[in-house]
Amino acid sequence: MKLTEERKVTVMSSLKDKHFIENDVRDINLKDFFHVIKRRLWIAVVITILSTTAGYFYSNHNYTPIYETSTRIIIESDNNYMSTLMVMIKDPIIMEKVQEELELSRSPESIAGQISVTRVDESQVIMISVTDQDPKIAMEIANATARSFKSEVGNLLDFDEVQLLSEAKENNFPINENKNRTVIIAFVFGLITGVGLIFLLDSLDERVDKESQVEEVLGVPVIGVISKINTKRVSTNRISQKEMELRSEKVGANK
Repeated sequence: MKLTEERKVTVMSSLKDKHFIENDVRDINLKDFFHVIKRRLWIAVVITILSTTAGYFYSNHNYTPIYETSTRIIIESDNNYMSTLMVMIKDPIIMEKVQEELELSRSPESIAGQISVTRVDESQVIMISVTDQDPKIAMEIANATARSFKSEVGNLLDFDEVQLLSEAKENNFPINENKNRTVIIAFVFGLITGVGLIFLLDSLDERVDKESQVEEVLGVPVIGVISKINTKRVSTNRISQKEMELRSEKVGANK
């Protein structure tokens, strides 16, 4: 069924009117949102500052730097025996030797908890990694563990195919330096909370301060709006008027 030219024009006009109305409503909503945020912007600013400051102090107060270093050894063994030898690296006997050598006050179990043993690319190279709050202690534990394992594994398992490949070095860069993350999260949380509180207070505010609200309450259109009087400008104008009057009086008196 074909539409007549008049019908086509009517349909296109209706679509255009609908499009303009939707755009006007969207603009009005955005302006209303901006007006609501602008009126109580100080709330969002204060909450964001407080939240960010709290996140900064929290991250600094609870932050403990952790340092990590590693040493590598070569164990010349087949795959079946390799797993057993890797477990032996953290054995209590080896840990006791490390404790005695370094004269540490912590227990062998605690030292073992700081150590992780991994195999490099399914090869015979074994990496012994140690984490500690002191980078020097981490280095000493890693090197002492490798030495103790090399000397004791022969006595325990009658195995002497262990070679020290590379010693651990002191690493002065912490592996958990992510204080900025906490501050950023606190900043975003404060900003979202502040904006949410602004809209909550606006929804609870029953005062009428918009023309649309007046029309909705009274059911009549708003004809005009009385703007706010600038008292400072009025007082300035009055002072200027008085000065002009005084000057005119002086001029008349001189004549």
